[in-house]
Amino acid sequence: MNVSTSGLDRRAGRNVLRCLLVSTIALPSFALAEPPPWAPAHGLRAKQGATYAGYSGQAWVNDYGVRSGHCDREQVGALLGGIAGGVIGAEAGKVGNRAVAIAIGTVIGAAIGAEIGHGMDQSDRACTGHALELAGPGKSVTWLNPASGVTYRLTPFDREASADGCRKFRLIATGAFGLSEGRATACPGENGTWSLAPGAVVTRR
Repeated sequence: MNVSTSGLDRRAGRNVLRCLLVSTIALPSFALAEPPPWAPAHGLRAKQGATYAGYSGQAWVNDYGVRSGHCDREQVGALLGGIAGGVIGAEAGKVGNRAVAIAIGTVIGAAIGAEIGHGMDQSDRACTGHALELAGPGKSVTWLNPASGVTYRLTPFDREASADGCRKFRLIATGAFGLSEGRATACPGENGTWSLAPGAVVTRR
């Protein structure tokens, strides 16, 4: 069976036109599609002021890398640089300036010991609080304090908020002193701070 060359050319041309038409219609849909809620804030969603739902029920504009398992101390430090340590909890957590969660000293001291906890700076405390807010159950968040040489690793356990809103977690600190590991329970406050649960049972080694 003979088919003319001109006929084949016309058929091929029609197929190319169909493909171009389909691509023209489909591509804008992909380009404008909204990222899923769990995706990191970037592109369109970031420009629209994306937020991350915290364990406490509060919304946070930035996760500072917590969702990916590594707290960005440099970024947190830039945010908190002008806030004195004594007022960090009140200032960083107050309504209208809720940029990052904060864990107060008793939470950290209960988990890894007061002596090691005192070596934490405001960025370490913010990473602790934000990990309690945004890390998934069983998902560890790590960060290194370059000044002290101490590496921290926090792993929360509760999948959903308990009746009292508190959360169990494990915190490990590794440095020149060796390794200190403990478990405790922390509860979020209205101003973005996490404090030690009343009557919390602390286990440490």
